[in-house]
Amino acid sequence: SFLYFWGIDLAGLAAVIDIDQGRETVFGRDATIEDIIWSGPQTTLKEHCLPAGVEDNLPLDQLEVTLQKAVQKGRTIHFLPQYRPENLIKIQQSLGLNVAVVNQHASPSFIKTVVSQRSIKSAEEIQQIEAALDVTYEMQTLAMKISRPGMYEKEAVGAMAGLAMARVNSVLAYPIIFTTRGHILHNPHHENVMQANDLVINDCGCESAMHYASDITRTFPVGGKFTEKQKEIYSILLKAQINAVESVRPGIEYREIHINSARNIAMDLIALGLMKG
Repeated sequence: SFLYFWGIDLAGLAAVIDIDQGRETVFGRDATIEDIIWSGPQTTLKEHCLPAGVEDNLPLDQLEVTLQKAVQKGRTIHFLPQYRPENLIKIQQSLGLNVAVVNQHASPSFIKTVVSQRSIKSAEEIQQIEAALDVTYEMQTLAMKISRPGMYEKEAVGAMAGLAMARVNSVLAYPIIFTTRGHILHNPHHENVMQANDLVINDCGCESAMHYASDITRTFPVGGKFTEKQKEIYSILLKAQINAVESVRPGIEYREIHINSARNIAMDLIALGLMKG
C-alpha cells in the first residue's frame, strides 16, 4: 500500500496524509556512514520524496510524536489492517491500542476507498503490468524451447530465473513452479528428470520496476509434441479459457465466469469418457 501511494521503493518508511491541513509527510532516515561504507553513496530521503510531490520529510522517530499529538487533539486516525508484527507494535505505541486488537480498529472507510482506487488501473499501471507480462511470456517460451528428455527441471528453472533477472529492473514475482508432477499443488521440487511424453506445468511470473506482478501458468509436453490423449484434454482447457476471456465484460461476476468454465470442462470431460455424471 505504501508503494502504491508514494512510489518510493524503500524499506523502513512511513507516511501520513493530513487531510485537514492538506499536508503529506514521509518519515524515514537518511543513510549513515556505515550504510555508505557497505553500499556506496545513497540518495537522500528528500531526493526520494520530491518526485512523489512530497516536500515534507521527517526522521522516523517523529512519526509516533506526530500521531500522538493528533490523538491528544481528538483527531481520527485512519489506518489499514497490518500483517507485519513490527507494524502492529508501532501502531500500539503510537495510538495506545492493545497490539492484539489493533486491526479491529482499522478504518473501514479507508479500506473501501483504497480498494475502489486499486480496482481501476491507470495507463501507467497497465504499462507496468504489460512489461511484466512480456518478460513472463519470454520465460514461458524459453522453457518450452529448451525442455527435452533427460533434462533436469532445475535446468529450465535456472534459465527462466536468469532471463527474468537479466531484464531491466525485473525480478521473479514468486518461486517458480515447474514440475512433471503437476498433481502436487505449488510443488517447490525441481529435481525430476524430464522424460519423453511427460507433461510439465510451468507457473511463473516476474515483477516490473514498480513491482506490478505477472503470473502465467501453462502446461506443455516435453519435446514439444502432445500425445493424442494429452492433446484432447489440453484442447478442452484451452476452449474453456478462450470462452472465459470472451465472457469478460462490465457487470458480470467472476463467479459466473468460473461456474460456466467448470461446467464446460466437466461436460467435455464426460464426452471424452474421463468423467461420469
